[in-house]
Amino acid sequence: MSFGISPSLLKHLKETYKKGTRVRLDYMEDPQAPPAGTKGTVYFVDDIGSIHVHWDNGSSLAVIYGEDSCSIIH
Repeated sequence: MSFGISPSLLKHLKETYKKGTRVRLDYMEDPQAPPAGTKGTVYFVDDIGSIHVHWDNGSSLAVIYGEDSCSIIH
C-alpha cells in the first residue's frame, strides 16, 4: 500500500534507488540532516517512497520524496 505516491512512481523510485546505489545529498529539511554534499549508500526505498540511506558520516536519515533531494553518483 502506498500513501500519497502513485504506484508507477513508487516502482520507478525502487528501480532507480536500488540497494547499494551511491548518492550525494543535495538538500534535506531536517535539523539533524547531514550537510549538503554528504555521500551515502541506499539500503532501501520504503512503500511511501522515502529513500533510506546509510550516510558516510554515520547518519541514517531517509531522503523524503518531494521534500528532500539527493543525486545518484555515477
